[in-house]
Formats: sequence, structure tokens, C-alpha cells
Amino acid sequence: MRADLLQDARDGLTRVLGNNAINGPAGQEILLGTTPLGNNCLHIASIHGHEGYCHFAVQLSDYLPLALFTGTNSDGETPLATAVRRGSVDAATTVLLQHYTTLRNNGPAHRREQASQAILRQDNDGCNVLHHAIRRGHREVALRLIALEPALSAHQNNYNESPMFAAAMRDFQDVVVGLLATPGSLDVGPCSKNALHAAVRNGNNVIAGIIVRARPLLATQHDPAGNTPVCQAVRDNMVAVLVTFLEHDPCLAYARRSDGRTLLQVAADQGHVRIAQELLTHCPDAPCRGTNVDRSTCLHIAVENGSVDFVKLILRTPQLGKVVNMQDAGGRTALHIAVFKCNPQIVKALLSHSDIDTTVITNNGNPAVWALMVNQESLETLNGTKVISLINEADRQHVSSINNLKRRMSQHATDMSRNNVMLLTQRYVTNTSLVAILIATITFAAAFTLPGGYNSKGLPNMSGKVAFKAFLVSDILATCSSLGVAFACILARFEDYEYLIYYKAVAKYIMLFAYVMTTIAFSTGLYTVLAPHSHWLAILICVGAASFPIFVSLTFLWPVVKLTYQLGETVDARILNSV
Repeated sequence: MRADLLQDARDGLTRVLGNNAINGPAGQEILLGTTPLGNNCLHIASIHGHEGYCHFAVQLSDYLPLALFTGTNSDGETPLATAVRRGSVDAATTVLLQHYTTLRNNGPAHRREQASQAILRQDNDGCNVLHHAIRRGHREVALRLIALEPALSAHQNNYNESPMFAAAMRDFQDVVVGLLATPGSLDVGPCSKNALHAAVRNGNNVIAGIIVRARPLLATQHDPAGNTPVCQAVRDNMVAVLVTFLEHDPCLAYARRSDGRTLLQVAADQGHVRIAQELLTHCPDAPCRGTNVDRSTCLHIAVENGSVDFVKLILRTPQLGKVVNMQDAGGRTALHIAVFKCNPQIVKALLSHSDIDTTVITNNGNPAVWALMVNQESLETLNGTKVISLINEADRQHVSSINNLKRRMSQHATDMSRNNVMLLTQRYVTNTSLVAILIATITFAAAFTLPGGYNSKGLPNMSGKVAFKAFLVSDILATCSSLGVAFACILARFEDYEYLIYYKAVAKYIMLFAYVMTTIAFSTGLYTVLAPHSHWLAILICVGAASFPIFVSLTFLWPVVKLTYQLGETVDARILNSV
């Protein structure tokens, strides 16, 4: 392309274009010049959105070669496609589109054919001008293109994307309606999806309703993940879209994923309670068990995922009462899974159902309570204790099984401790030594910083008071006991399990004694100083200091205390001790 023509096209000037238009074949040859990327002067003007330049070219179209309007650049784009793709919808696009419309409808036969081919031309990505108009959000241009050349709707690009799919992804309802009214229009999208998948993805129930009424078979097509548009609506919790589908055809509630899972199972997997309610409202006998290999039900899946609200919905829905005792391929009921997951809230909800059968055993002959043995990590937790107590309360015939479980729990704890005896001993020794040294430091310093200070002879001012004597005794006992524990840490052996048990028991009580003595020393020391000035304040501080350890103990032991209170006689102290 000549430099002056390129500069004029870039700046929107028409001097070179006009001079060469009337200069015969030589001028036309100049105008057909291109840049290294194949762009002619109309491409350049379209890129910059020069409406006047394009309008002038259209006025001179009888003197210009048609190839100027239909030629493609290295990307396979015509000037119209370039204008649309660059977003110049208010300028060059309108002018060029009007010119193509005139050629397509009123021009000579050969020019009509060439104009039609130019409009239908697909670029290197397989996109036609309609794809670009939708991608850039030019809805009016897209509608004009559909009316001008309906065959544009039958193209899909190299990524298997049709114009209808793109319009549905952009929520262009008017464009979708126009494409649906066009015979032969495609609705496919990438990854075996279709336009209905796109509408569901956006949660647009209006577009979804329009598409499903026009092309109902799209609702049954699976994508690579195995989801139909209906399954996708259930998975993504698109309640309004699902209601639209079911109002159009209640039989869509019987749809399944490609792996055999039902819609109720998909809803259970995500914990979507409202979705399940709509399914049961429009389809009272909605299938609850899939055809997949594990033969699980929606209740199995809800329990597996810990969806308490979904489990409660199933349990209070009469038409789903049968699933309470249904077994999967391994013979497990929902109760087996709830016990294995160590979820006392779900176990309690299942046991409260009037139809629950706690005697069901798996294919291996194990009752529900034995599922805890598989989940060793949860066995010795508060939740594990709650689950065992709930099972024991629901079925007293499990007493022998629970006793065996308790013995296994105790043996498991012992075995784990023996296997990690060195690590556990080091941990206990480190923790107790740190606390012991801290207490010894505090009490040792307090012994030389006596409450009330010293007199001129170097004797304690408060030496005659009973509280001061109590301070001295408790401070000395706290110092000696904490130093004794610290010294015992030096003598600790790291490979003897029995010694570990003995060390824990002795160190625990000595440290507790040291802590109590430290608290007493703190209280009596403050009392000695404050009593002569404010007796009530001294008593209040003593009571507060003495009560604080009790408060802390109750705070940290509250879960165990609460569990004991809730379960009463059904809780076994041996189980709590193993937690």
C-alpha cells in the first residue's frame, strides 16, 4: 500500500481515495494495495472508526473494485468484520453494513453473490461477522445480520461455538429469539455444551424457557461432565431456571447424569435444599437412587457431605421415608455413614426417625457402631463419644458391641502411645519443665520481694501477720514442688512406656500442687498489703484469685461437662477418659 493512501486511511482523509477512484484501472490497482498484514485502506479506516471515509467509499462504490469491500486481511477479516471486531459500531460498521445490504438485495447478480460470500466469510478462527457482533455486544448489528444473511446462524467457529451459544452466554434475549426463529440455526457450544447450558450458567430463566420451548431436546443433552442443562441447574442452585424447566415438562425431573445419578442426588451432593423441594413439588416420585455402581441414595450422599439441613428435609418428607434404611452396594445405610463420619447431629436426626432400623448390618456383617473402628482418628473425640452414647441409647442390644468397641478404643490408645512413647515423653517433659521453671522463677523472686517491704533492721514489716506466714509457706512449697518437677525432667527416660505413665501421673499432681500454692501465695501476699487499708478489697481479690483456676478449668472442660450433662447415664466415663 502506498504511504499516502495509508496515511489518508489512518487519518480519515479521502483525497487519495477520490483521485484514484476516477483514475481507471491504474487507480483501482493502487486502491487495492495492502499492508504486510493484508489490510487495505477500508480495513485501516474501519480500524480507526472513520465513518466519513467509509461513507465516501460507499458513494464511490460504482467506481471502486468490489474486492476493496470483500477482500480479507491475514486474519481472514473483511472490512466489515474488522469494523465490527474493533467496536466501531456507531461509525464504519453502520455504513459498511448498509452497503452490503444494498448489494445483497439490489445489486447485479454477480455482485449479490460476491457480497453474500463476503458476509458469510469466516476468519482464521472460524468466526463470522455475526460471532464478532455478538462478542462485541452489538445487538442491533447482530439482528440486522441475521435478517440480512440467515445462513450466518448455521456457522460454528473453530471452538465449536455457534452464534446462538454466544448470544445465550451474553444474555442477549432478542438475539437468541431471532436465531431460534431462523431455520437451520445451530445451538452448539464448546465441550459438547449447547445454548441451554449457557442460559443455565447465567441463571437466566427467561432465555432458558424460550430455548427449551423451542428446542426441548436440548434439555436432555449431556456435556463432558455428564450434566444435562437440568442437572446443571440443580448443581448450580438455579432455582428459577429449574422451576421453568419443570413447569415446561415435569418429566425433566427424572433426568440423570451420564454416571446414573439422579437430580436429587446431585442436589444432595451440593446441599441445595430449595432445589430438592422444587423437585419433590413438581415430581412427587422423583427418583432418589441412581443407577451408578455404588447404588447410593440421596440420603447417603447428604450424610456423606454433612448436609444436616438436607438430611432433615429427607427425614421429614413422607415420600422419601423409604430411603432411611436403604443400603448401598456395600450394605451400608445412611446411619453407617453418619457413624463413620462421626457426626452426632446427623446420627441423632436419623435415630429420631420412627422408621430407622439400627440392626442393619453391612455386607461384612458389621453394625453401624462398628463404622467408628474404620475411622480411628475420630474414635477418641468428643463427637465419637456422643455417637457411641446415642447408638447405645437407641438400641441396648448393641451393649456387647459397644463394650468391645470400648476395649478396642483403650487398646488403640495404648498401642498408639507405645508406638510414640519417645515423642510423647519428650513432649510431656518439655511442657512440664517449661511451666515448672516459670513457676519456680516467679515464686523465687517473690520470696525476696516480700509484701510490705523491710524495716530499718532488714526484717519484714509484716512478719507478725498470719497472712504473711501463709504467704511464706505457700511460696516455699510452690518453689520446691516446681523445682522438683524440673529436676525430675532431667531424670526422665525416653523409651519406657510404663515410666511415661508414672511420670505423667506424678508430674500432673505435683504441678497442680505447685499451681495451687502459687495462687495462695499471690492471694495472701496481696491480702497482707491491702488488708490494713481496704479489708473488703483484700477479701475480694483473694476470692477472685482462688476462683480463677476453677473458672479456667470449667471453661476448658466445658465440652466434656456439657456432654456428660446432656447424655446423663448413657455416657461411659471410660470413653470420656480416652478422649
